[in-house]
Order: sequence, then structure tokens, then C-alpha cells
Amino acid sequence: MSRPTAETRPDLYARVTDAILADLERGVRPWTKPWSAEHLAGAVSRPLRHNLQPYSGINVLLLWAQACASGYSAPIWMTFRQALELGGHVRKGEHGSTVVYANQIVRSEADENGQDVERQIPFLKAYTVFNVDQVEGLPEPFYATVASALLPARRIEAAEAFFSSLKADIRHGGGQAYYMIGEDRVQMPLFESFVDPQSYYATLAHECTHWTRHPSRLDRDLGRKRWSDAGYAREELVAELGAAFVCADLGLELSPREDHAAYLAGWLQVLKADKRAIFSAASHAQKAADYLVGLQPHS
Repeated sequence: MSRPTAETRPDLYARVTDAILADLERGVRPWTKPWSAEHLAGAVSRPLRHNLQPYSGINVLLLWAQACASGYSAPIWMTFRQALELGGHVRKGEHGSTVVYANQIVRSEADENGQDVERQIPFLKAYTVFNVDQVEGLPEPFYATVASALLPARRIEAAEAFFSSLKADIRHGGGQAYYMIGEDRVQMPLFESFVDPQSYYATLAHECTHWTRHPSRLDRDLGRKRWSDAGYAREELVAELGAAFVCADLGLELSPREDHAAYLAGWLQVLKADKRAIFSAASHAQKAADYLVGLQPHS
């Protein structure tokens, strides 16, 4: 039900990672096109809690993947008990989806000199939630749909305002998109060279997530030494997830990049070698997305 399940940390890390690995090995990125239903909560959205607050980090990936696999039409999730409190009930025979809660406990231990030292130990708890499509009897707004949550022109306008507010050095020209940390510059092809506006903004979100790694911002160093090494793959995964989070917040679909196949092999290698890598990447991506949002005028 709504209680956290007792599960050892390695088992839970491995189970979440294995599920994402299974998608990647089939060539499916669970964070690409995370939402297509025209629900009142938005055409493209992060997964939402029962109180319409968005999930963050690894839980976004878990619930996007489950929504796509099960064909749910709403982005809202709740526990068994929350459904009861809202006057509804989970349909008999429905199976819930896993979300996780991460925190740390502090323990005092004696060091080699016999002195007490405090050690922070990370832990995970798993919770079960249900999509509102699995729940009956909720108030009507939980099921409401609209013809279109946002007009395309307004979505593009919002994206223009979002990236403009970053005050990043973004230049256009050439046939490649990249971030140069030495010059602290984002390079983008011309807007007109993309197949559609959403592809342009998705690519810009990816490069602006890289932009947050600069020492003057989040100072993110994942051990990248050269192109295609493990550190490179980790940073690209952070940028990919960061772009997915930003695009969801802007109501834009995340279009696959042309270099998707080249990145895919690196991601698989990193995730297979480290069961915690996807958790770390999601955490870094969330921090990057939050940093970009923090630069907006309303923040």
C-alpha cells in the first residue's frame, strides 16, 4: 500500500537500473516523448503527485517509463491511501508502480583513534503509487481532458523567453550543437536548419544543461577526460535527462538527437558497470534543471 517496502539498497538500485537498461537495450529512451495525452494537467508534463506537485529526479524517469508502457492517459499518481482520502479507490487487480525516496541517516562510529565520528549513510525506500487511470471515484478534475493545453505558438514563445533569461552566450551557425567550457559558449545550428521548432529547443536544452557544469555555476565534474570515455557518457546522460526535464516543464516533446545511437552504447556501458549511475545522473540533471529555472524572472 502506501507504506515503504523493506528492500536492501543494492536490490532497489539494481531493479531500477535494470528496468531502464531493458528499455535502452531495445533502443527506447524512457525520457523521450514522455507525454502525449491531452490531459488537463498538460500535454507534456512531469509526473505529478496527488496534490499536482511534480516528481523530481529518478522518479520522473520511473513514472514516464511506466506511463508509456501501460498507456496511461494522465500524468497524475497517488498512493492507495491517498486515493481513499480523495474519495476514490484503486480498481481490484491493478498493479502499482514503484517510486523511491532517498535520504541519509547519520551514525556515530569510532575511528581508528577511538574518536567518535559521524558518518552519513544514504538509503532508499520504495513506495507504490497508482496512476489515476487505475483509480475510480476521484473528483472529476483528476480525469479532465482538454483539446489542447497550450497553443504551439505559445509553447515556442515560452521556450524563447526561458532560454533568453539564462543570459548564456548562445551563438548560431555551422552544422553542430555543442558547449565549449573553455569559452563558456553554447554553439547551435541556425533555427531554420532544424526539422521543427521542438527539435531546436530540445537540442538547446541539452546544451544549456551542459552549460550548467561550468565552475562558476554547478561546477559539475563527472571525470570526463576525452570524447567517448565513461565520464563523457555520464555527462551526456545528465544533459539528456536535464533536457527532458526542461522540455517537460516547457510543454515540449523531447526529440531524439541524430547522435543518439553513438551515445546509447556509452550509456549502456556506464549503467551496466554502476547500478547507481542512473540515480546520480538523474540527481545531477534535476539540479541542472532547477538551476536553469532559478534564472527565470519569476524565481
